[in-house]
Amino acid sequence: MTSSTPLAGLRVLEFTHMIMGPSAGMALADLGAEVIKVEPAPDGDSTRRLTGSGTGFYAAFGRGRRSLCVDMKKPEGQALVRRLAERTDVLVENFRPGAMAKLGLGYEELAKVNPGLVYASCKGFLPGPYEHRTALDEVVQMMGGLAYMTGPTGRPLRAGSSVIDIMGGLSVVVAILSALREREGTGRGGHVQAGLFESVALLMSQHMAQAHMTGAEPPPMSTRLPAWPVYDIFDTADGGQVFVGVVTDTSWPIFCNAFGLEDMASDPTLASKNQRVEARARTIPRIAAALAAYTKAELMAKCEALGLPFAPIGRPAELFDDPHLNGSGGLVPMTLPDGRPIKLPALPVSIDGARPGGAGDLRPPGADGAAIAAELGYSEAEIAALKAAGVLTV
Repeated sequence: MTSSTPLAGLRVLEFTHMIMGPSAGMALADLGAEVIKVEPAPDGDSTRRLTGSGTGFYAAFGRGRRSLCVDMKKPEGQALVRRLAERTDVLVENFRPGAMAKLGLGYEELAKVNPGLVYASCKGFLPGPYEHRTALDEVVQMMGGLAYMTGPTGRPLRAGSSVIDIMGGLSVVVAILSALREREGTGRGGHVQAGLFESVALLMSQHMAQAHMTGAEPPPMSTRLPAWPVYDIFDTADGGQVFVGVVTDTSWPIFCNAFGLEDMASDPTLASKNQRVEARARTIPRIAAALAAYTKAELMAKCEALGLPFAPIGRPAELFDDPHLNGSGGLVPMTLPDGRPIKLPALPVSIDGARPGGAGDLRPPGADGAAIAAELGYSEAEIAALKAAGVLTV
């Protein structure tokens, strides 16, 4: 492999909004596919205009597309999109069950005219008793146990990111790539799906296994008995906080000797990991007092020199200036629709040492409509007529 755009030459047609579907389209675009996002005319995807905690949704997951704004309620709009679908490798959608079929763009109908099409549906639930329920990231976090495991006892709390939407979007990309690989041998595409509820269930598998193996309900992570002797957040002399982990028998004496806790290193009652876990009530206060003598920077530097797991307690806005992200190609430069530059995270992978991404800025609604229509064989007069009729925004 010599390219960081392995999906170059692949055309993807995207009917999505919010996060789950767009995260799939972003990943495919970052990997080199031509992704055409079909948006409602005249103003485009309503995700563009969200406020509050949704303000960043479109900017975060909308890069790298060509934008086609079309009125799908009009026959001319449906005809244009159908013509495009007939020439597409992958279609990604995340609308309610049956919505695409009502537009004449369901899998069964499109597969008749484009048998090689890989049709990917991002859903709240995979087929089964719940499939017609309306799901959101927070809904499945609540019902699947993630909120219970995140918050304090009796206070379920959603995770601090749309983790299930993003995981669901990346899961459907896995399914798409699998279907494309199979198509190489059969010439036929297929219908793949990913579910939000099933995504949170996978994240809960470790807790499910624990419950079955121990016969006890796992407590929320905020009140759990840690599996490690030192796996905690410690205050520093300058008012900072640093997470530090000491998880192996090898690192224990190194840690103790470095922080003036030599007697703990030689204590036979603390010789094994399990012994140290059981003794946390007496070891952690002493460790906290020893670490509190250091400033945040001093403690981090010392932990790094010792090879210990550590982390400052970071905030999202601090990632813009993170030395590692900036020094490793981990931030993709973009321009917001209002002209302001921004850098947002790339896919968390490298391909032959290169970080995929940078596939393009956020496009204004309908910015590529005329060019896409021309590529489909529409004449300038026909495009002008579609625009005049409100079918196409260009």
